[in-house]
Amino acid sequence: MERAPTDDTGPIHVPLGHIVASPRWRESQLVRGMQGKVKVAFEDGITLVDFYLSNRSCILYITEANMVSGSDYRKKLVRVRNDSKLQGIVLVEKTQMSEQYFPAVQKFTVLDLGMVLLPVASQMEASSLIVQLVQEQAKEPSKNPFLRKKRPQLSETSLLRTVQQIPGVGKVKAPLLLQKFPSIQQLSNASIQELEQVVGQAAAQQIHTFFTESR
Repeated sequence: MERAPTDDTGPIHVPLGHIVASPRWRESQLVRGMQGKVKVAFEDGITLVDFYLSNRSCILYITEANMVSGSDYRKKLVRVRNDSKLQGIVLVEKTQMSEQYFPAVQKFTVLDLGMVLLPVASQMEASSLIVQLVQEQAKEPSKNPFLRKKRPQLSETSLLRTVQQIPGVGKVKAPLLLQKFPSIQQLSNASIQELEQVVGQAAAQQIHTFFTESR
């Protein structure tokens, strides 16, 4: 296995259908959930990235504890985002305990950094999602919507999930908003009056507040 340098931004060889993981996840529920579905190799030199899906893409995992404690996950995301060789997919544990901290992570990851963010309820859910990403990549890497280019547009599914997490939106109003405002940028720039036409006054105010507080 080709060893990654200490800043985790150099080349690392990941065989197709494998994951290269940081050793801190060795005994985790997340890795146990992937066993028997994909092959996981641990690399001692990895400290910044949590999981490599390929030599160009990686998973950055923000745990419930990371959000609640306010640990410096932002520095990790910025370093990967600024690296020209890596595309990071961010998984965030959104639980009852961490739910109030989620909007800040969402704003920073999606709006400020333009990265793909996927909320998960647990490490077991995260393991299933990672396995799915690896299997899709193994079938036909060029068609994986998460791994196409450095700063991709969010796929329709991940964009919908992201919009659903905005206060006042939910599963019913999210598709309606995306019909009118097909990108996060357009949605964030919409006026209260424009939003009211789609979701009503109360929800429009919540959405507008959500985006203006992030600026």
